[in-house]
Amino acid sequence: MNKVVLIGRLTKDPELRFTPGMGKAVTTFTIAVDRRFTRDGQREADFIPIVVWGKQAESTANYMSKGKLIGISGRIQTRSYESRDGIRKYVTEVIAEEVQFLEWGQKSVRDNNTEVLSEDFGKNSNFNEDIYGEDITPVDEGDIPF
Repeated sequence: MNKVVLIGRLTKDPELRFTPGMGKAVTTFTIAVDRRFTRDGQREADFIPIVVWGKQAESTANYMSKGKLIGISGRIQTRSYESRDGIRKYVTEVIAEEVQFLEWGQKSVRDNNTEVLSEDFGKNSNFNEDIYGEDITPVDEGDIPF
């Protein structure tokens, strides 16, 4: 079984790219995951490289930014390649299957000449699916039964 669940903060803004040919979206970023224990009173963290594919990749790049808390569920994958100087390089990364935005980013989106911060998406009654994407669903808090 190969299953990983991580919660951490982005160390920099996610990088969105598209594969040659098919044009599939891929986003890469690194998260800092705090270790449970401290050494000499100093907190320690592990820096884990993450790869996200498809619509989740686009959403992550559009709505998350450096320092924001994110949850990742996926699998560990190792690969190797030969660098330009002929040295074999090995990479271990997490391929995300599920991404949870635990804090919204501060990136802004323009909607009919008004700027809307991503933290306001749930409160925005003028939701525009063309701008935000079909994978973001607005919630009317009045319909929640509890």
